[in-house]
Amino acid sequence: MDPNNPMRSDIDEEICRVCGYDDGSLFFEETWPTHNICCCCGWESGTQAYDLTGTREYRGYWTGQGAPWSCPEERPADWDLLAQLKNIPEPWR
Repeated sequence: MDPNNPMRSDIDEEICRVCGYDDGSLFFEETWPTHNICCCCGWESGTQAYDLTGTREYRGYWTGQGAPWSCPEERPADWDLLAQLKNIPEPWR
């Protein structure tokens, strides 16, 4: 359990598997996809969520398009794509 939030477990995921964005939303809760859509890359948890190849292909497509934000109004002024990509959980890189 996360000591700052006892409702979250060690198997919850708050970081997007495609782009590494973390706004505190749950993408997976106790390994189950929440079907949240990442406001950065537009990926929906639950859509090819367990497919490493599909996740990597989506990342490649998204970055190849210039990494456009799905919700541009949410993009931080000091956004750094390369720093964010480093947040991608190890098994999904």
